[in-house]
Amino acid sequence: MTDTRRTVSTLLQRWATERPDDEAVRFGPTRRTWAQLDERVRRVAAALRAEGVGPGDRIAVLDLNHPSCLELTLACARIGAANAVVNFRLAPPEIVYVINDARAVLLAVGPEFTPAVEQVKDLLPTVRRVLHVGTESSGASIGTESSGARTSIGTDEYEAWLGAHEPDAAPYDAAPDDCFVQLYTSGTTGFPKGAMLTHRGMLSHAEHVAHDFELAPTDVVQVAMPLFHVGGMSYALLALGQGARIVMARTPDPAALLDMFADERITHTFLVPALMGAMTQVPDAAARDYSSLRAVSYGASPCPLPVMRASLALFGPKLHQVYGMTEACGVVSSLGPADHADPSVAHRLVSAGKPIIGVEIEVRDPETGAPVPTGGPGEIWVRTEQLMSGYWDKPDATASALTGDGWLRSGDGGHIDADGYLFVTDRIKDMIVSGGENVYPAEVERVLAEHPSVGDVAVIGVPDERWGEVPKAVVVAAPGQHVDPDALLAYCREQLASFKCPKSVDVLDELPRNPTGKILKKDLRKPYWDGRERRTV
Repeated sequence: MTDTRRTVSTLLQRWATERPDDEAVRFGPTRRTWAQLDERVRRVAAALRAEGVGPGDRIAVLDLNHPSCLELTLACARIGAANAVVNFRLAPPEIVYVINDARAVLLAVGPEFTPAVEQVKDLLPTVRRVLHVGTESSGASIGTESSGARTSIGTDEYEAWLGAHEPDAAPYDAAPDDCFVQLYTSGTTGFPKGAMLTHRGMLSHAEHVAHDFELAPTDVVQVAMPLFHVGGMSYALLALGQGARIVMARTPDPAALLDMFADERITHTFLVPALMGAMTQVPDAAARDYSSLRAVSYGASPCPLPVMRASLALFGPKLHQVYGMTEACGVVSSLGPADHADPSVAHRLVSAGKPIIGVEIEVRDPETGAPVPTGGPGEIWVRTEQLMSGYWDKPDATASALTGDGWLRSGDGGHIDADGYLFVTDRIKDMIVSGGENVYPAEVERVLAEHPSVGDVAVIGVPDERWGEVPKAVVVAAPGQHVDPDALLAYCREQLASFKCPKSVDVLDELPRNPTGKILKKDLRKPYWDGRERRTV
């Protein structure tokens, strides 16, 4: 028997039955009740079935934040399919890779990305239909009342497409461990991996985080982060889990989001530190009304202490620093307001806090898997019902990440102090976290190595006051070649998403290596990180 309490479809039906007239989603001028959202999702489910989408299939969405992405995700949950949400910041070759890796049979695309899809549509053999969502292409503030910008919601093909179908009558008999949303993480081998996130995982995450944030059905959740990011999608589903109202921003415009706090009486939000820093610099930011806010959570990249202090001054002691990962549906540990506000434990501000309810965290020896003593360094392991079921179509990568007894090897290094606080101090996998986006050096190195002037290359993360850290390329010229750093950076911008592109290039005669030939990236990083704390949050 299916555990109906652990599926997204039955949860949506619950709110539609118990609270049909309460508002569920707000996006600019658009307002939808729980009953309306449920009906629309059932129409989308029927439309997907009519397109031949069935259990185990993938669709894809390439768009800025829009209610249609949430509706498509919930409709996939209803029919046993999964939505592979594409990072819209990717370069066209990367977009092609993700869509083809997912074998998406339908692609929903927003107006800003139609030209890119037109360029690559012949390279997408599994896509049977491209569905255009919306008709207006406009600025960064779409989806906020204060911006004055408006977008036509659900016009063009999408609205007519769902409106042509009667609501789906009965949901697919989904199992709790069925995948319904697939989010891509950058790959250590140079290619992204699709983390398969399940009903059990996402609803467990919603339950655990709601407990930590004291989220109630009467609360109002701002979804500011992109829905392709776990910080956007899981936050929207966090609200769904409790029946709280979702207020979605099309893009994270700092001033518009601040205005939204007062206009929409936001109680909970999730931000990345770069956005928080920008918000503290908005003119008259301190003059706005933040009295409704109860939890401002932040994470996904290192938070410079000046940004943290400015945010405390602006919002007050409402900050929750969170540490998590896509593979765990989002948050696994949290540093709450009490630790932010207490100067006697100021050293904890560079920690990732303690595990949230429902999550176990241990630090293990990365070679043997044995637990290390308190305070000892090692790899962070996580065990919780929130974990992904695996990486789509990558059994070897899944086996490397998930153990037989239910632990996820995070790839992050750190330690746990005597008080139980987690400190994330290194990246075992050399991942760079820049402005909330994961950048794996292997991806960037793969592109740089194809440039004719490059003979050898390493990519490292170096400190940046705005983004926490940014990629730097360290290269050796190929025999008989001269490296032009500006030309190399321009080449990267053609091949990679902007956040993955190195911001600077150093040219060396040779790269430092150990006796077995492995590049010593710690030696390359050392001059830049001396006296600084480098960590993932």
